[in-house]
Amino acid sequence: MSTLGLIDIGGTSIKFAIWQNETLVGHHAIPTPETKAEFMTLLTAEVEKMKAQAPITGVGISSPGSVNKATGVIEGASAIPYIHNFPIQAELVARFGLPVSIENDANCAALAELASGAGRGASSLAFLVIGTGVGGALIFNHQIWHGAHLFGGEFGYTKVNDHGTLSELGTVPNAIKRYLAHTDKQFSEPLTGEMLYTLAAKADLDAQRELNTMYAALAQGVFNIQYSFDPEKIVLGGGISNNPQLIPGIETALDKIYQQVKIATLKPELALCQYTSEANLRGAAVDFEQSVN
Repeated sequence: MSTLGLIDIGGTSIKFAIWQNETLVGHHAIPTPETKAEFMTLLTAEVEKMKAQAPITGVGISSPGSVNKATGVIEGASAIPYIHNFPIQAELVARFGLPVSIENDANCAALAELASGAGRGASSLAFLVIGTGVGGALIFNHQIWHGAHLFGGEFGYTKVNDHGTLSELGTVPNAIKRYLAHTDKQFSEPLTGEMLYTLAAKADLDAQRELNTMYAALAQGVFNIQYSFDPEKIVLGGGISNNPQLIPGIETALDKIYQQVKIATLKPELALCQYTSEANLRGAAVDFEQSVN
């Protein structure tokens, strides 16, 4: 791979690193600026520092939002309103004096896992990012499937049942909200996912019910993805991917689905993501190679 400057744009911080010999060098983060002018100044200054440190031949960027690769515009919406709906790629090319690629952050994470992580060796995979909501990505023949309207891999929008979407039912934060709405217990501090799991382990029936609801939603999402797109692997990311109970919980819920759908015999191959904080940066390097070289 080329020596590249890498940028991962986030709502709280922006991460920077140099990609050299397939390793992230000088990985650091700076709080996300409040204005577009400050944002552009920061990125330009950081890229100039990279140029002084290494012979970078381009800049790969991971970004929130719906990235239109054809126009170089970040469509949709995110926690950083000023990056959207103008030709940001062209402006950055002019500022950096280098080729620039931009790709959605979930897509970048999926590319990283495909290249050298949990999806290594596969030509197709689905990637689920399970956080406050559920995002994701689809890859076929080593390429991101963006979809006709840039909604490829937006699994969180899919309906799980009459009560909600995968994003609404398949995440720990929403399981906590449902639990607090039904329990009479009082807590001296904000309830966390770890605390919810502890309550469930102590036979709190409300906690068990809400975690089972979450697993059932994720299982239905995984089942539908497998039978709609038939990827070789389904990789699970996000903060909950650090929990060893995640895959067993989904597989238990999947068993119930297979008992109902007797004709279905193909079971998905689930894997936890290998990269966490580095995934978006690593994937931006993969995207640059695919997009520019």
